[in-house]
Amino acid sequence: MSTATAPTTLAEAVSSPAAPAAAGRVARLLRVRPLVAVLAAFAVAALWEAYKLLGPEQGWSLGETRLLPRTTAMAMPHTWDVAARLLEPVSGATGAEALWVAVLRAGASSAGIALTGWAIGVAVGAVLAVTMQRLRVVESAVLPLVVLSQTVPLIALAPLVRSWGSRLELGAVTWQPWMSVAVIASYLAFFPVAVGMLRGLQSPDTIHVELMRAYGAGWWTTLVALRLPAAVPHLLPALRLAAANAVVGTVVAEVATGLPGGLGRMILEFANFAASDPPKPWAPILGAVALGLLAAGLVALLGRALHRYRRTEVAS
Repeated sequence: MSTATAPTTLAEAVSSPAAPAAAGRVARLLRVRPLVAVLAAFAVAALWEAYKLLGPEQGWSLGETRLLPRTTAMAMPHTWDVAARLLEPVSGATGAEALWVAVLRAGASSAGIALTGWAIGVAVGAVLAVTMQRLRVVESAVLPLVVLSQTVPLIALAPLVRSWGSRLELGAVTWQPWMSVAVIASYLAFFPVAVGMLRGLQSPDTIHVELMRAYGAGWWTTLVALRLPAAVPHLLPALRLAAANAVVGTVVAEVATGLPGGLGRMILEFANFAASDPPKPWAPILGAVALGLLAAGLVALLGRALHRYRRTEVAS
């Protein structure tokens, strides 16, 4: 009776039937995006802990420029300490809520403002893209200004927008501070939508455009039947980037304007506890990261509804 022997060389192991099957299982798992996101989060945490273990305690500086951060408990608390702190009360007051509950409430406030800013930014970006595609002179005049607009420091723009907003009179509507934050979020959100959608609207082949003209289709019919479907692969990555930008704009604007109730104000307030309670300031930062991932994930769900147009998706 003969017995099967295990592969003794690397070539035999790779050529064995079990190797392709295992590779196939790994490939299928990597196509599950939630699992990949979880693995990526663990990878970041592992890199954090590896640098904390091996990096210099006081970091490393070249002149006045710090190139490597410090690894002390105050500067880089352990990831498990941050996770444990989320489960503890936000303060020592009697009946204080858990820190994660406070972060969740602040995240909900910031999410509402970011959603409003994202919607405004998408609308403005889409109108600009359609106008630039329709009129070449508008593209030549406006596109450089759209690009130039993103060079303005947001931290300097936020107080100006709040000051201008407080002077607006909209009849019976009173301008609220959160509206200024939403405008700032839309300022970051409109840019990728305008550029990505413009690229998509201009992507149809000339022969397809000429075919629509041969059938007597006007500009509007060509836009709806040809250009907009062709723009979807370009637009979806732009929408995800716009969602992330809206979250960043909201948090930064909350810090710059001092708007209470959101993650930005919480980051500003908890920074005072960096010396006495190092894990605490990291809680709202993790909340902002989670909010950005959630926003991008919701846009990805929107993309699933448009799967028939996503033959190829173009990175913006």
